[in-house]
Amino acid sequence: MLIDPSTQRNLEIFRSSSGAREGSLLSVMDRTQTAAGARLLESYLSAPTIDLDEISRRQNIVWELYSSPRESELLRECLSHVRDIPRILARLQNKLRNPRELSAIQATLEQIGPIKRQLVDAGSLCAEMASKIADFSSLQNFLSSALSDELPSKIQDGGIIADGFDAELDRLRGLSGDSLAWLSELESREQQRTGIKNLRIKYNGAFGYFIEVTKSYINLVPPEYIRKQTMTNAERYTTEELKTKEREILSARDLALAREEQLFNEIVSRVLEYAEKLGDAAEILAQIDVFRGWAELSREWDYCKPVISNSDTVAIEDGRHPVVEQMLRRDRIGLAHTESFVPNDTFISSSSEQIALITGPNMAGKSTYIRQIALIVLMAQTGCFVPARKCEIGVVDRIFSRVGASDELSRGNSTFMVEMNETANILNNATDKSLIILDEIGRGTSTYDGLSIAWAVVEFIHGGGVKGPKTLFATHYHEITKLEETLPRLVNYRVCVKEWNDEIIFVRKIEKGAADRSYGIQVARLAGLPQKVIDRAKAVLSELESEGNSIVVNLGEKPAKKTRRSKPEKTKELYDGESNFKQLSFF
Repeated sequence: MLIDPSTQRNLEIFRSSSGAREGSLLSVMDRTQTAAGARLLESYLSAPTIDLDEISRRQNIVWELYSSPRESELLRECLSHVRDIPRILARLQNKLRNPRELSAIQATLEQIGPIKRQLVDAGSLCAEMASKIADFSSLQNFLSSALSDELPSKIQDGGIIADGFDAELDRLRGLSGDSLAWLSELESREQQRTGIKNLRIKYNGAFGYFIEVTKSYINLVPPEYIRKQTMTNAERYTTEELKTKEREILSARDLALAREEQLFNEIVSRVLEYAEKLGDAAEILAQIDVFRGWAELSREWDYCKPVISNSDTVAIEDGRHPVVEQMLRRDRIGLAHTESFVPNDTFISSSSEQIALITGPNMAGKSTYIRQIALIVLMAQTGCFVPARKCEIGVVDRIFSRVGASDELSRGNSTFMVEMNETANILNNATDKSLIILDEIGRGTSTYDGLSIAWAVVEFIHGGGVKGPKTLFATHYHEITKLEETLPRLVNYRVCVKEWNDEIIFVRKIEKGAADRSYGIQVARLAGLPQKVIDRAKAVLSELESEGNSIVVNLGEKPAKKTRRSKPEKTKELYDGESNFKQLSFF
């Protein structure tokens, strides 16, 4: 499935309208524990598959994990210790080597066995995935014997190789260890010989080994001491004996570090012999990570397993918006408000009820509803379960959307131009297998122009053939609802509201039929406009309605004389019985 950047933005797939990750579809669907799993999830959302067999495979694995909550939870714990193997292998192959990356591989290999056991217990498909992960026990044992428990961040720091792994390294380390004992003995001997009780033998990278004496004991320093450095509160010295031993110690240390670096490179080479198998295992672990997260999400939020086919319909029973639903529950817990998400049914078909034309007041839920359908279809084709009681999806090749309003000032494009560019892209590229959601087309220009454009867009999408792209078209132009009389595959829907004491209550329910009022003044009151403005608006509206200043335009009729605009042509005259959309294949 192809999803262009505009649709990704409009549907808030990766970022919400504010630009934050919170409030996006990704934030809802991401229960991953690994970096590779998180990247794989993003790729699934960027381009959901149209391969029915692959969708079915993913769904069935999710179902096994959904049905095995204990194993799923144990997998979550194991996966939390899995490191980013693909990135680590890439750095090792490019000689950007950090000793701690070997410990990351070792930590990951320690989880392979437990992960495979949980997969086998979860079900046959999970067991099949486990069988494709290679046996790394030999490599794991090798790393366990070769590496120290705590690895440094730099090779030069040493301490990478475990004691007992290499005899030559052990010998060189022994020389260094003996030297430390000798230095300790020298410090005690010099304290007694000089009478300087706080005399210390120290080391730093710039000056090597030295004897440090505080200035309060400076008068006790023997004449054979050679001054090395003057400090604020102390003097630093060396002796011929200490210089000789220093050369021996540093020589042994350099030899030990050189041997350790050689061994480290040999270990890296041994690991890279497993690079292909490690890469394959990392890919499987990433898939398990994503599918396990979807199973957890589906259990927690009561998602259903959708039926995916090659049909031309989308049928959803009690569908919910995956993001808004969670935000409402979070708000209820925080006592922000008590509104619950209201589920809705949907049926659209390329060959029968192709266009759902949705009318209703602002704030009633039109935009949320049409986005909800697109997100459910997208989720279904990734292989995830969906927020609905029941769902059947005919595979969609592309999702298009035109919602929201924004300028592109840096490109010199107004809100209306952005709207028209996106609409043009949809009309020029949609196929009979596409899904289109359009929200308030034409609102960026004058009322007459906007109505005319919205009207023509609906007619174009419908076409004169036997099928067209499945479309949800939300609009405040109630006049367009008259197209139901002439376009056989268009069905009117409205968002229900209740009136009480000249106020409206949003029911959030979608039902068949056309809305007959916009309730704009009531919505303005809800927004907090001053009562004086509300009263004046009601008076103006009453005058306009009494004067018959309506912009109703009927198919085949001339509009009001004041408009001086030509009538829209009839559908049959526009399309010659041919569909405006051609079938395309996407891979």
